[in-house]
Amino acid sequence: MKSQATVKTIFLDFFYAITAGIIVGTAYYLFQNSNGFAPGGVGGLATITHHLLRGNVSWSLLMIAFNLPIFVLVSVIVDRKLGIMLSLYLCVQSFMPQFWTALGVKAYSLANNADDFNIVFACIAAGVISGFGFSLMLRQFGASGGTYGISAMLKKCHPEMNIAYVSFILDASVVFIAFFVYGMKITPVICTLLNLFIANVIVDHGLSGIKNGYKFEIVTTNPKEVSTALIERLHRGVTEIRVHGVYSDSDKHMLVCIIHKRQIGDMMKIIKSFPDTFASFEKVNEVFGNFKRDP
Repeated sequence: MKSQATVKTIFLDFFYAITAGIIVGTAYYLFQNSNGFAPGGVGGLATITHHLLRGNVSWSLLMIAFNLPIFVLVSVIVDRKLGIMLSLYLCVQSFMPQFWTALGVKAYSLANNADDFNIVFACIAAGVISGFGFSLMLRQFGASGGTYGISAMLKKCHPEMNIAYVSFILDASVVFIAFFVYGMKITPVICTLLNLFIANVIVDHGLSGIKNGYKFEIVTTNPKEVSTALIERLHRGVTEIRVHGVYSDSDKHMLVCIIHKRQIGDMMKIIKSFPDTFASFEKVNEVFGNFKRDP
């Protein structure tokens, strides 16, 4: 049984690393590398170097050259498994431009003769797609690139150090350098900032979970009737807690029930059908386990 669990964990690790690498590498090839803006962090520095060298050295080789030494050090200093998975993710990501080129798939700018206006669309697309890939890596491994590797090693050597500034410095340096590298134009700077912002928003949503819901806390003197209505009409589990009303100085019951957003209207109708019932609710970012009850 333990062996099966180990095999499943290894399979999922490889699946997440390879899938995230495919997604991020595709986003970079299709929408970013040919449109004159850079991502944040170590990958952004590799992209800027690629532009400075006028494409004489491939972007893939530069990505590996900038990131792989960091991931090797992560394997040695921080965690071997993490370093291996990050290295696999990097290799897959770096391979994708060659893969799409071999298939004859053109990048967005080449396929659409993109001007500055269309570059903004490329920037948005790159942020959304790459952000989704980053969120997969962060959910599975808590890391998504060279910036994390640097931060993790600094934290390992100096546990008391506040490493939040590392990511900020790397991202800020990419934005600053982009202005000079891409012809002292404001468009690349705006695109780099927009790409960073959108990717971070997508990562935040990805980490908060797509299986979210709303938790209702219902205080009532009719727990059996209310819980029966919730189970029968909403098909959700209900947890009952005994509470004491201070104002009325009487014992009551609080029912806790988590539902989907589309069920809020039905929940409100149930609550209103019991005049002595009081309820409040809040959004929950992730729901684990089985909270559904069969009809």
